[in-house]
Amino acid sequence: MIKLGGTRVPMREQDPRERIKNFKSVPLGYNEEEVIQEAQRCIQCKGLPCETECPINMKILEMIREIANGNFKKAFFLVKEDNPIPAITGRVCPQESQCEGACPLSKRGHGINIGKLEAFVADWARKNKIKEEFHIKEKEEKVAVIGSGPAGISCAVDLRKFGFQVTMFEALHKAGGVLQYGIPAFRLPTEVVDYEIQYLNDIGVDIKLNFFVGQNIKFDELRREFDSIFIATGAGAPMFMNIPGENLKGVYSANEFLIRVNLMKAYKFLEYDTPIICSGTIGIIGAGNVAMDAARCALRLGVERVYVLYRRTKKESPARAEEIQHALEEGIILKELVAPKRLIGDGDGWLKETELYEMELGEPDKSGRPRPIKIEGSEFKIKVNTIVEALGSMPNRLFLSRTPELEVNKWGQINVDLNLRTNIEGVYAGGDAIRGNATVILALGDGRKAAESIRNYIRNKSRRNLVL
Repeated sequence: MIKLGGTRVPMREQDPRERIKNFKSVPLGYNEEEVIQEAQRCIQCKGLPCETECPINMKILEMIREIANGNFKKAFFLVKEDNPIPAITGRVCPQESQCEGACPLSKRGHGINIGKLEAFVADWARKNKIKEEFHIKEKEEKVAVIGSGPAGISCAVDLRKFGFQVTMFEALHKAGGVLQYGIPAFRLPTEVVDYEIQYLNDIGVDIKLNFFVGQNIKFDELRREFDSIFIATGAGAPMFMNIPGENLKGVYSANEFLIRVNLMKAYKFLEYDTPIICSGTIGIIGAGNVAMDAARCALRLGVERVYVLYRRTKKESPARAEEIQHALEEGIILKELVAPKRLIGDGDGWLKETELYEMELGEPDKSGRPRPIKIEGSEFKIKVNTIVEALGSMPNRLFLSRTPELEVNKWGQINVDLNLRTNIEGVYAGGDAIRGNATVILALGDGRKAAESIRNYIRNKSRRNLVL
């Protein structure tokens, strides 16, 4: 038996030589014996630091306690009180910088593997067909949720639990937002996402797919039809370097690349008619989680050599340590302290190479990381057949262009107050639409906060109407 505070139970994973040939989950998950042993490491410390650092304040300590005693069903219900999609957050949340990072055991080794425990109980419930029972006291007020990503999901679920009639509008043909198009199946299996999204149907959310607010229905019409609106349109607009050669064939934004691979199943070409051109050598610009996802997808598509081109060093990378480790294990080459100067094509308009600057690190910038500085005269070239720009993303400009009355900041992010209210009465916003590309768990927290604000708004509105 694992002793209190002892060594972390290792997670079984696919062998790197095998996993680069498929899109199956890399972590194989704990079995029942392993998950109990890992939970029994918890020292049950006072102050609940793990819960304090969780953006949705999940009942983590109670969950761990129940798992340690083999009460998986109770652990699952505890998780679901605060988290509508635990099988997803257990896999993709940056636990090492949040709940797990706050665990006292992290200071002397490895904290409790909270994410993997969370994913285990969610998977166990799915396999054993365990679901919550809903006892909703229905109300007549209607709320519209624009977008079906993490912020939209958590807001819609809480609003339904409050009894409101909720309609969710999704522009794509599948609900889930970034969970469907942005995260590869080897990190977040499609069947897990589909099952977790089904929860929305179970709780009574009316989901309208292929429905673009601003086109299929005007925003003003939506305001007249619904008592309140929550905007969770995400940050799906890519950012570019604005260097010569970006219009060459063979140059992708990470958004387009990952949508083609994940949502449109380009890795099953012929079975799914979604071609994607990448072979030989590919360069991924950036070193965040999205960059690692694109690099690892490219490897699985049969690319011979994958470079991650980063202007800082591995130490400053914003990607999760686990994602960097997996990428390096799979043979991806991290070229540090380089930045593209231009992209060079052949006579037919296809990318053939990129010219790079060598970089050096200066004093910290606003991000707190050393500022990368190009070294003049250091230019060199490398042969690449494809470039994927993973530089971050911005809020959905198409939606915003059709709602000019909505106030945004200079980055196109929707302005909100502390209660997530926009400048329009009854309209709230959250997730990546208000802060740019961020984490799933932060978006979930916004959705929950917005649902509470909307409930208070509708209550106060009803009281005013009674007085009148």
